Amino acid sequence: MTASHLEDTVFKALAAPVRRAILDALKKGPKTTGALCDSFRSLDRCTVMQHLKVLEGADLVIFRREGRERWNHLNPLPIKAIHDRWIGAYAADAVNLLARMKSELEGPLS
Repeated sequence: MTASHLEDTVFKALAAPVRRAILDALKKGPKTTGALCDSFRSLDRCTVMQHLKVLEGADLVIFRREGRERWNHLNPLPIKAIHDRWIGAYAADAVNLLARMKSELEGPLS
């Protein structure tokens, strides 16, 4: 998978509020699929599994099996890559713009 395709997949996965909520739940620590289903009672198990599949496809969730249980873990690296590529650069530009505006508004002190 190319970097551009992975980026698109991550953005698409993050577009759904329920998937972001699943990631928030996993941010606190790994959870079994059953525990995630209990956390999202408004969704049936099949729907939760479909959302997990999308998150796995974007490499945002990694799972491992322990006996009959499936443990889901957050993989924050794709989000960090998005931050580094998009948010970090824009934030730096915004800070520089604010510094220039402050300097221009305050003008020379003499």
